Amino acid sequence: MPHSYPFLTPEQKKELSDIAQRIVAPGKGILAADESTGSVAKRFQSINAENTEENRRLYRQLLFTADDRVAPCIGGVIFFHETLYQKTDDGKLFPQLIKDRGMVVGIKVDKGVVPLGGTNGETTTQGLDGLYERCVQYKKDGADFAKWRCVLKITPTTPSNLAIIENANVLARYASICQMHGIVPIVEPEILPDGDHDLKRCQYVTEKVLAAVYKALSDHHVYLEGTLLKPNMVTAGHSCPQKYSAQEIAMATVTALRRTVPPAVPGVTFLSGGQSEEEASINLNAMNQCSLDRPWALTFSYGRALQASALKAWGGKKDNGKACQEEFIKRAMNNSKACVGKYVASGDKGAAAGESLYVANHAY
Repeated sequence: MPHSYPFLTPEQKKELSDIAQRIVAPGKGILAADESTGSVAKRFQSINAENTEENRRLYRQLLFTADDRVAPCIGGVIFFHETLYQKTDDGKLFPQLIKDRGMVVGIKVDKGVVPLGGTNGETTTQGLDGLYERCVQYKKDGADFAKWRCVLKITPTTPSNLAIIENANVLARYASICQMHGIVPIVEPEILPDGDHDLKRCQYVTEKVLAAVYKALSDHHVYLEGTLLKPNMVTAGHSCPQKYSAQEIAMATVTALRRTVPPAVPGVTFLSGGQSEEEASINLNAMNQCSLDRPWALTFSYGRALQASALKAWGGKKDNGKACQEEFIKRAMNNSKACVGKYVASGDKGAAAGESLYVANHAY
């Protein structure tokens, strides 16, 4: 019989659950600004901007200094390592700027995916080595939550049992290490939208993956009240000939979550997974209007779906700063409404609102 050796004091538990609750307070979600240098290169290429450290700083500064209309919309911001140590034009460290605005600072801590031997192209995520020490440093440097992404894909032969179990265990080990250092772990088991599978198949796989993840979190004694989940929405594969309504996607997603995610988890912060900005808002809104009972906050942790129009409006040009911020504010406000089921699609398209943001086999 397992014995309980509590590794968190009541004070530590309270700190973790308070952080998690702040991030997913009503109407709030997460800005994922943790794209790696390689991912930013692809984004900047699309607007013909040079991928320099200074350009990355200037662009993220625009997002982080958008006016106070974003304050009720963004509960947390996920940073990439480089960004955590960058400063505004007037010398303030970005993490301090975000904290002063009442938002929680997060950090991406995984080191990317690597092949899982003996599988049909499946992967696991590396970065556990040295994570204990890195968490000590990140906490000192202002981070109160972290993100780790695992990736699974749907094909006739995947995800395999090995990939599901291995990724679940890696996520649980990461979560346990974070909590020891007062950092709330965002657990992200992303099932990629690549493929021609239908909605039902995605729902089935999502349920199996989430069940394995929460079993592993239990085995590793992770304190669920001090975690957040960042899953894919349940959608058909990008090549599926059948198209589903937002209501069908919402029902399948909420059903999968109700079957697998304990009510102790404070919030589910969906990834946008290559949906257009508009789709990501409409689907999130449909979930929050769904007739099924939802014991957790259902909100967003969007990268591309908060930034695509903003990036396009900026175009790498200093003079376009205001236009970039306006697009970002608009998306943040739309998704804030979607978190409480009050978003009405107005057809007021941003610079890239209706564009598919799908990238095959997406890597951060």
